[in-house]
Amino acid sequence: MTSQETIQLFGRYVIGNYTRYPVCLVRGEGSYVWDAEGKRYLDFFPGWGCDLLGHCPPRIVEAVQDQVAKLIHVPNTWYMEAQGQLAKALSERGGIDGRCFFCNSGAEAVEAAIKLARLNGKPGRYKIITMLNSFHGRTLGALSATAQPKYHKGLEPMLAGFCYAPFGDLDAVAKLIDGETCAILVEPIQGEGGINLPPPGYLEGLRDLADKHHLVLIFDEVQSGMGRTGQWFAYQNWNVLPDAVTLAKALAGGVACGGLVARPQFADKLVPGTHAATFGGNPIACRAAFATIETIDQDGLLERAVHIENGFRQRFEALRPRCPLIHDIRIKGAMIGIELTVEGAAIVNRCLEKALLINCTHGTTLRLLPALNLTDEQLDAGCDILEEVLLSHKP
Repeated sequence: MTSQETIQLFGRYVIGNYTRYPVCLVRGEGSYVWDAEGKRYLDFFPGWGCDLLGHCPPRIVEAVQDQVAKLIHVPNTWYMEAQGQLAKALSERGGIDGRCFFCNSGAEAVEAAIKLARLNGKPGRYKIITMLNSFHGRTLGALSATAQPKYHKGLEPMLAGFCYAPFGDLDAVAKLIDGETCAILVEPIQGEGGINLPPPGYLEGLRDLADKHHLVLIFDEVQSGMGRTGQWFAYQNWNVLPDAVTLAKALAGGVACGGLVARPQFADKLVPGTHAATFGGNPIACRAAFATIETIDQDGLLERAVHIENGFRQRFEALRPRCPLIHDIRIKGAMIGIELTVEGAAIVNRCLEKALLINCTHGTTLRLLPALNLTDEQLDAGCDILEEVLLSHKP
């Protein structure tokens, strides 16, 4: 089918709850994708951050092909070696001696974290503090935790018990804590909010507040986890340990997989009957996730993330004096945010015309989440396109 034929098919049979680009992608390899007409695109936002290793990474493809021929799905009333091995690998890398629960998405992981927090708060404590401009998912619980009113519109009332503080403001968090507070939930780096980095002392201060008031400190690493920042978990860049951490997106290298890792004293509250996920921790997803971890380890991709950070920083800092559209540059590993003085949608569309795929979030922030195995040549080629588009843009 041509791209247009597929678009017409969607118009007739698919609910229109997404804004889609007028392109039908049919094949991917590394940091490139091809459309139905054979046009190749350089992808700086592969899989909305899920394709941490690019499209169709060989170890993941091999693991999935092997597993799907053996056992596709079994319920969690049985033991599976792949799930146990994945839990061990994540626990060892997280630094909190964690126990794992597996699901299928970031929103599901956050829902599990909300339950874990409230179960640990009983009796009497149920409130959770989250941050303005956060994003935790689209289910009603995760959406209630998301402190952005634009996502709540038309879906009210939200789930009770969530209090919002400005990101980076410890005093505001402290003022919200009362006798009914059970947890603090925060993204160490706000992704959808614009690649917002924590100010010095912020995560450490949240840890101190949680300890002082006996709260569960939960880090949402759905976007920042799995090595994207040059550490397995973003919190490791600031030497602060949470009580629980949520994962998804890149966890299985593009295969649907989410997870919650929690310290044993908190995880133990999730007893049989409190939570479940039918497809969570299935052998295909777990094999893919374990292959993702192996690839990051064996190919030295934590170090590569730091190299990518330096490459993008040098390019954009060099461009900044010549480009009045650039207001701010925020980068940690392969999480890149370029805040503009204008709306970014036109920039994204112009890059698409030039076969570069990027994203805009919060209206004015260009967001790049490139694969950790992006080559230097691909980095320069994409930056060349983006630089040309920015310099030629007429607001």
